[in-house]
Parts: sequence; C-alpha cells; structure tokens
Amino acid sequence: MKKDIPIDERIIFALDVPKVDEAIRWVDALGGHIRFFKVGLELFLTGCWPIVDEILSRDFKVMLDLKFFDIPETVKRAVKKVSEKDVFFTTVHGNSPIIKAANETKGKVKLLAVTVLTSFDNAAMRKMGFNRSVEEMVLERAKEAIDLGSDGVVASAREARLLRRELGEDFFIVTPGIRPDTGKKPLDDQKRITTPFEAIKGGADYLVIGRPIREAKDPFEVINLIKEDIKRAL
Repeated sequence: MKKDIPIDERIIFALDVPKVDEAIRWVDALGGHIRFFKVGLELFLTGCWPIVDEILSRDFKVMLDLKFFDIPETVKRAVKKVSEKDVFFTTVHGNSPIIKAANETKGKVKLLAVTVLTSFDNAAMRKMGFNRSVEEMVLERAKEAIDLGSDGVVASAREARLLRRELGEDFFIVTPGIRPDTGKKPLDDQKRITTPFEAIKGGADYLVIGRPIREAKDPFEVINLIKEDIKRAL
C-alpha cells in the first residue's frame, strides 16, 4: 500500500546552488508547487543553519543531505545537533556502527541511510574492488540500515522494486537520479537514472529532483509533468 504523502511533498527539490539568495529565490518561486527542499553540502557550507531555518520558517519540509560519515561518536553528536531542528530527513553514509550511532540520537528526525550513490554503476563498483553488483550491495546495505532502526534509505529507483519485494513497505525510499522523459539524454554525472513514473511505480516514496527543473525553460511545466507521472504511477 502506498503511503499517504501529498503530491507536492513527493518531489524534493534539490537546492544545489552556490548562493543563499539564489536558493531562497527558488524556494519562493516553487513554494506554491513543491513543499519539500533538499539542502546539500554546497548550500549548507554557504548558508549553514540560517538557510535551513529560513526554509522551515516558510512552513516547508527540509531534507538535510550531508551524508554523515565519520567515527560513530562524531556522527552521533552531529545527528544530535540536527535533531534540535525541525528537519524532516537527514542522511548518513557509513557502516553498521556509524548507522547505529546515528539512530541513537536522531530524535524526531527521520534518518535515511545512503546505499550506493547514483553516480556509481557496476563498472565503478568493480574498479573500487567490490565483487558484487550494485543491486546486491544496495539490498544488503538497505536491510542492514532498516534492521538498525533507520527510517529509510536513499537508493536509485532501479533498485526500489527489489527493496520493496525483499524488505516490505515499512520504510521510506528516497530516490535521486530522476529524469523526466523528454527524449533527450541527460548530460550529468548520474548513472542509474529513471523517470518519475518508473520510480514511483517501483516503490519510491520521494523523488529528489534538481537540474531537470532548475535548468528547464519552464520549470513549472516540468513540475506539472512530474506530478502527472506520479499520479499515474500511484
């Protein structure tokens, strides 16, 4: 059964921009269509907590995507700091001790464990010395993260169907690497990409989308097309 998530919250707009004022312009421009925004490393290093507070003050949701990776005690303390804010999602990228530590102090924040970055494919995995496929690694890491108390995972939509089949419905799947079907090949660093329809149909709950909206001639047209895809998939 699909979760009861409003359509305008299923799209998480990635505020991957270098300046705070540019980020706020996007929040204000898209706020009537999207109510969930991702703050990643670049923007957080520019605006720190004030940019998060600014978005929250507009009654929008925030995914703080810093992919915490450090010794467990450091991650535990970092996540504790995040728990003092009204952030909805935050991310951790590490092994069992790191994920376990993060879950101990997350409070009301929903913790997402990153499985395998969507810029990786099987060839990249082999170069890094892994003898398993992306799918095998994603499933293993997702199961481990859920067993340790994580609220969900960040994974490519290509693996969402596998995760739902093997692990069930009682966790969130947040998927980057989403590209609307425009008939054009995307020119960026994402490898494991899918359309909004395929992602939601496969079991994803939230879609992280940045460039396809940000670089569109008409961002609102693209948003509407994505929403229609989501509705069809649901």
